[in-house]
Amino acid sequence: MAATQLTASPVTVSARSLASLRASSAKFSSFGTLKPGTLRQSLFRPLVVRAASVVAPKYTSIKPLGDRVLVKIKEAEEKTMGGILLPSTAQSKPQGGEVVAVGEGRTIGKNKIDINVPTGAQIIYSKYAGTEVEFNDVKHLILKEDDIVGLLETDDIKDLKPLNDRVFIKVAEAEEKTAGGLLLTETTKEKPSIGTVIAVGPGSLDEEGKLQPLPISTGSTVLYSKYAGNDFKGKDGSNYIALRASDVMAILS
Repeated sequence: MAATQLTASPVTVSARSLASLRASSAKFSSFGTLKPGTLRQSLFRPLVVRAASVVAPKYTSIKPLGDRVLVKIKEAEEKTMGGILLPSTAQSKPQGGEVVAVGEGRTIGKNKIDINVPTGAQIIYSKYAGTEVEFNDVKHLILKEDDIVGLLETDDIKDLKPLNDRVFIKVAEAEEKTAGGLLLTETTKEKPSIGTVIAVGPGSLDEEGKLQPLPISTGSTVLYSKYAGNDFKGKDGSNYIALRASDVMAILS
């Protein structure tokens, strides 16, 4: 990725402005006690701002290798569901796009594992996955197949079809009141970690490349790790989460 460095310009301090400081030492809460002449430039690290790698126009195609796929990123939503225009700073980072190229797959044990996501498929991927590249003035993402959460054939997240060892859950409603009957505001409601499984992936691959079905079935009420997975909101206002089966801690009944 290209990187832009932002460094602070030198600051000149007059002798008069230093008169109030002791000549022997100066105390700073961040660094402890500093003696004159001991403050090194290495203590200040430059701020690095990362941007998408730009592919020069002389290149006409990108071919991902191994188990990687090339995804054309979906544009960020510019309006809310109510039609209110969002400033660029308030637009959420997209987590979906169209697969435009796939690698040749990978080898596990003696088995050759092909990528099971076809070109043209609309997918949802993990929020911080992959490497962003700009190709033909369009933003793309190169990521591993395992970073794909699922396939989405409609424009509503509730229809997500999870892949691999992912589980798709409809999150239970947060409690509206405390045990004592006090109403909770949206900011004080505790994030639920219980929900109903509405779809499961085909399973994970073992060390020999054989598919192992997940021990979780649709319709189950489960308890999952509180900070795992990717959160989504459906068109009906319901909350959903997609996470790995290993993040499901228990089945409730």
